[in-house]
Amino acid sequence: MTKEKNILILPGDGIGPEIMEQAVKMLEWVEENSALTFNIDHDVVGGASIDKHGIPLTKGVIEKAKKADAVLFGAVGGPKWSNVDFNNRPEIGIIGLRKELGLFANLRSAIVFDSLIQASSLKPEIIKGLDLMIVRESTGGVYFGSPRGIETLPDGTRKGINTEVYTSKEIERIARVAFELARQRQNRVCSVDKCNVMESGLLWKDVVTEIHQKEYSDVELSHMLADNCAMQLVRQPLQFDVILTSNLFGDILSDLAAMLTGSLGMLPSATLGVKQSNDVIPALYEPIHGSAPDIAGQGKANPLAQILSLAMMLKYSFNERQISEKIVNACKSVLDQNYRTLDVMSKGMKEVNTQQMGQFILDQLKNVN
Repeated sequence: MTKEKNILILPGDGIGPEIMEQAVKMLEWVEENSALTFNIDHDVVGGASIDKHGIPLTKGVIEKAKKADAVLFGAVGGPKWSNVDFNNRPEIGIIGLRKELGLFANLRSAIVFDSLIQASSLKPEIIKGLDLMIVRESTGGVYFGSPRGIETLPDGTRKGINTEVYTSKEIERIARVAFELARQRQNRVCSVDKCNVMESGLLWKDVVTEIHQKEYSDVELSHMLADNCAMQLVRQPLQFDVILTSNLFGDILSDLAAMLTGSLGMLPSATLGVKQSNDVIPALYEPIHGSAPDIAGQGKANPLAQILSLAMMLKYSFNERQISEKIVNACKSVLDQNYRTLDVMSKGMKEVNTQQMGQFILDQLKNVN
């Protein structure tokens, strides 16, 4: 029986369109080799939307995203829009979508492929076998708290204000996501905060502990301060399975964890919301790297994170685990054959451009069917 899914594709800026082009090739392969069919809609967001509509996120895109079964996102931003008003910057495209869709749970994995272990700046024996998941709360915290802004004081000096705010309900729902994921992995959660200096961190630790005791006592829970966690990620990363943390700390720690793998260009992410009355869970999938405007249009971009984000979409939104695994394995196989884009290039490897990497992965998929 055919399963029809609605997908909104938002390539964004910089390298977004060229890496998205490779991901769409995989979508076409999935249609040909599964019971899934896709109604795909394309639109603009971020800087591309500013150029076309004057704002980074239109009401039309928001409505399309709300009706979609999933959103596949590229990247936004670049120096071209550095002089726009702060409240109209390209990044509002992604921040606004997360808020409008209620996408509170950001899942960022850090996996070290054996064939890329030399690309990491850490010793192979420290990172070999790394497979951790960072669960980041993404609609609360300092990025959304009030009051915020910049004000001029009576003496003419200026003051910037941002407020870290979390409610117990916000902490409870993200904690449940982390515990549920841990049950499917190694059954361990490390909750990260700054309870030693922040009241919001103290509440975070208290609520996570309460939820653990009431609902998830079978899962191993530990707590760690955010600064110590950053140190431990580069000291002994294999100690972690699932890291649960707030918006700000998750933003920082996930980029740090990404570099354990050798390149931001390798890592996908998913951001999930609350299940709706039609049983659809709002979801947005994107690579964690930026728009890399310095290499945009040059064929140097690594499309793997975008393709692996598509694999996450198939797994989490459409429950197509086998197809998802085939795409992941195809990526691994191409890397095992020593093909590399510039960001993970090393001596003795075969350098390829964005389109070639996508084609090699597609060829690998076709060869296994």
